[in-house]
Amino acid sequence: MKKITFVIPSRNNLALLKLAYKSLKALGNGHHILVLNDASVDGTEEWLYMMLNKFWKDKQEDKLYVSTNSGPDRVGIVGMFDKGIAMAKTDIICAFHADMVAYPNLDRELLKHVKKGTVVSATRVEPPLHPPGPEKIIEDFGVMPDEFNYKKWCKYIPPILNSETTEGIFAPWCMYKEDFLAVGGHDELFAPQSREDSDIFNRFHLAGYKFIQTWRGMVYHFTSRGSRFNPMSGGDIGKNSPEWTKQNRKSERNFIRKWGTMVQHDQMMKPVVSHKYNIGFAVTNCDLNLLYALEPWCSTIYTDCKQHEHDIYIKNEQPNTIYNLEDKLKYWDGITLHEDENANDILVSFDCKKLDNESFQIIAKLADILSDSGEIGRMEYGIFTLFIDSLKHYEKELI
Repeated sequence: MKKITFVIPSRNNLALLKLAYKSLKALGNGHHILVLNDASVDGTEEWLYMMLNKFWKDKQEDKLYVSTNSGPDRVGIVGMFDKGIAMAKTDIICAFHADMVAYPNLDRELLKHVKKGTVVSATRVEPPLHPPGPEKIIEDFGVMPDEFNYKKWCKYIPPILNSETTEGIFAPWCMYKEDFLAVGGHDELFAPQSREDSDIFNRFHLAGYKFIQTWRGMVYHFTSRGSRFNPMSGGDIGKNSPEWTKQNRKSERNFIRKWGTMVQHDQMMKPVVSHKYNIGFAVTNCDLNLLYALEPWCSTIYTDCKQHEHDIYIKNEQPNTIYNLEDKLKYWDGITLHEDENANDILVSFDCKKLDNESFQIIAKLADILSDSGEIGRMEYGIFTLFIDSLKHYEKELI
């Protein structure tokens, strides 16, 4: 059997990490388990040290590897996953979360389908903490590790389906290490976490990788325990932590800046990637609140805001993104943009006083509107006047 390195970042999740480790070790077959301890203060470091000593003494076939960020600040799963995958000594890796428990024969079911240019996801079985979806199974084996019935889980018989596989991608995902490295790993734009998975799934899709979800390879997923529902981050079961809420909002805005849309996927979680255009907004009657709402949706924004308003916005928002906002925000007199001032393929002009919910929906779907109806020249659409010099799109440059 080919060997898999199961890469598991973990921060203050010891009770769940123990279950994840137990289930992966039970697979046998000489797979590698690589745990990346991200500045945990809940006893994770001491437990991992004990387990390493036990492995060394017992000379066990299964391989345990550990990397520790001593902190005090976390690295997050963006950096930890990339570090772990780079460290992996096997050709095949699996991005596994500390709040997941492997079902027996998970490794065999993954390896049935893994080949070059393919990403294989296991099916998640989850308690009813998130809305149901066709890509997962809702079955409550407990929401806390101390109430989880491991023996019952190992004997669980899932629903009989018409197909052994479907097309979609989510954690845990398994692939050849060289395919992961070929797209450059996770984007640090989304560090320490949130939307980093949607971003890399878009890039896998654009790189032409095939997605397979196996319904015979399963994990029980306690759901969102890394930061979102983690009590040590200020959250609780079903309650978002302040840490996650702040970071998620930051990552949502950066995802829009990069891709020009919100996260998009079909019902089976296969990514939907719209064209990315070079769009400039030329707006009048703008203020700081509107600037905050509009800026992520364009490549450049020309406003009649006062210089000090631009300065305030850049001071407050620049720490949240690696995009250079000084280059992105431009002053406009509200009358004419000369050619040497406009470096965008498409310029969208509008009066902010006329913005309403319907207009914002058009902004959010502008890439698809341009793909369906755009043509070189001037175009009127609702409150917007579009000047289109080129419909060149750049999404493949984002891989």
